[in-house]
Amino acid sequence: MTLNAAQQHQALPGVRHFLKDDDITPAQQAEILDLAAKMKADRHAHRPLAGPKSVAVVFEKPSTRTRLSFDVGIAELGGHSVVIDAQSTQLGRGESVADTARVLSRYVSAIVIRTFGDDRIAELAEPATVPVVNALTDGWHPCQLLADLQTIAEHRPLKGTSIAYLGDAAFNMGNSTVIASSLAGMHVRVGAPEGYQPAAEVLERAARINAATGGSVTVTADPVEAVAGADVVSTDAWVSMGMADSAKRFGELHAYQLNAGLLAHAADDAIVLHCLPAHRGEEITDECLDGPQSRVFDQAENRLHAQKALLAWLVKESQ
Repeated sequence: MTLNAAQQHQALPGVRHFLKDDDITPAQQAEILDLAAKMKADRHAHRPLAGPKSVAVVFEKPSTRTRLSFDVGIAELGGHSVVIDAQSTQLGRGESVADTARVLSRYVSAIVIRTFGDDRIAELAEPATVPVVNALTDGWHPCQLLADLQTIAEHRPLKGTSIAYLGDAAFNMGNSTVIASSLAGMHVRVGAPEGYQPAAEVLERAARINAATGGSVTVTADPVEAVAGADVVSTDAWVSMGMADSAKRFGELHAYQLNAGLLAHAADDAIVLHCLPAHRGEEITDECLDGPQSRVFDQAENRLHAQKALLAWLVKESQ
């Protein structure tokens, strides 16, 4: 029997999506990070999207680094970036994300989306016949963590390295830090007050991963305990996109501000990470963000290289 065009499209082999950090194995994470390092060393040597193949980059939330790094990265891979402001499309008028996925799959080689609930990206990925990449949801920020791990790996081996994450760890950056670092065999210390700590389900997933990788996760309400001797100290904004600006939130998180006094408890050669944008003087001080231990702007650059490697890997794996 001869398949028509639509049937052929639906008959494509399995597609790899990257919706959360543990959609890849520890070995696959290491493979992507190795490719990212090679792409950073020679930015124009890898062109798997030559053709050019197109990638849809959809934004339902504002963005600076994600928009620029994917747009530039897709071009450097030989492809064409189709940047879409969702509010200017039928998505903004109520068309389902599933229908949008079906249409985009006919046009592009991959779909990148920054959106709200994880249910929304799952609805997009289910009918998509090209890879879907999570560029940030309420629950996960896996592309950022690939960049974070690449940045750390430029200074020390990932396995066995300790990372302290301070502040609000109950949302996307906290969740992704716990899971991605566990995949890499790292020792995670979360310093956060009650109500801002990772959910039990996230910690249970991390425990299963750590049983295989040798990593660990410790959660404490004591910021000094979290930071003591850590090789890496990471934080993020206390008020993220969609959150209310709350004096109560600032009051509860004030003790977790990354400042010189707290950083002094970390290892002497500890590096400082922040995924940006930073609210200077809130979750981090200028002396830490701009100081000699900061690798924040290396981390921002590595979004470009890590995402290029991820896209190249997903497209290859989905062929």
